[in-house]
Amino acid sequence: MQHLAPKDKDRSSYDPKDLLKLYIYGYMNRITSSRILEKATQTNIEVMWLLRRLTPDFKSISDFRKDNKEAINLVFKQFVALYKEWDLFGKKVVAVDDSKFRASNSKKNNFNTKSLNRKIRIISRFLSSKLRNASLSKSFSTPTVNPFHVKI
Repeated sequence: MQHLAPKDKDRSSYDPKDLLKLYIYGYMNRITSSRILEKATQTNIEVMWLLRRLTPDFKSISDFRKDNKEAINLVFKQFVALYKEWDLFGKKVVAVDDSKFRASNSKKNNFNTKSLNRKIRIISRFLSSKLRNASLSKSFSTPTVNPFHVKI
């Protein structure tokens, strides 16, 4: 990550650590707009404390994201690896859906670990039989003539 030089030549550049902290704060709080993050640096006490009262403008925040995509992705990958190393992931089956529907919790609409595993087994058997049938039909099939080619 590189130091970003501000527009005013009188000020020093922002430390990438500070901008990364701001980016992670925005990610954790679902703030994707650099303008809203800029406003948070001026009004939100948490962000003021986190950045030690630095107030980067929205262009600096946006340029940091644009110029350091690979480095930011690497930070998140290392974060996930650290969680795995510390065994903080539960490694349990979780089904998440963000949709909102009227409640209808019948037996066919209710999913738990047992029913999900059963559905996965059914689908995998179905796919393996389809693949097996496709490979058998290719090896024993005779060439067929397309009726559209015969007319032409």
